[in-house]
Amino acid sequence: MIRALYPGTFDPIHNGHVDIATRAASLFDELVIGIYDSPPKTLMFDTDQRLAMTRDALAHLPNVQVTPYRGLTVTFAHQIEASVVVRGLRAISDFEFEFQMALTNKKLAPDIEFVCLMTSLEYAYLSSSILKEIAVLAGDIVSLAPLGVQAALSARCSGLTPDKISTTPIRTSRD
Repeated sequence: MIRALYPGTFDPIHNGHVDIATRAASLFDELVIGIYDSPPKTLMFDTDQRLAMTRDALAHLPNVQVTPYRGLTVTFAHQIEASVVVRGLRAISDFEFEFQMALTNKKLAPDIEFVCLMTSLEYAYLSSSILKEIAVLAGDIVSLAPLGVQAALSARCSGLTPDKISTTPIRTSRD
């Protein structure tokens, strides 16, 4: 049995994440979505909200579980006995970052493999930061995120303007 870990902040989960998770779930016996609990960046949603939205968005995948974690991703992978870490790639800039992180993590945990799945073309531009910015500016996010996320963003962004919401686009190994 092969258990894989798909880590991230998922703040919030969007259709690009769902695409990667769905495809990864078809490749591995079990897929754990690791929601990083304490990233070094400002989040729009707390951990419990991100867990709930992600569980709802991926409820159709029977071999997927969603759980929070802290600390190094490879330490968490060892704790849950995952032998593979899955990441999504959108663009060349993602490749450079993910390549560096994979090599670093491979140094820390040589027994874990790192697999990158290219996002489907329809989501190649999409990130949580872009999704949040569109939502704050009252743009149409219907085709970008699951229904539960759309509702949560609508509730959170109701009446907000960009200067009233704090989201810092810091790129981390858990983005």
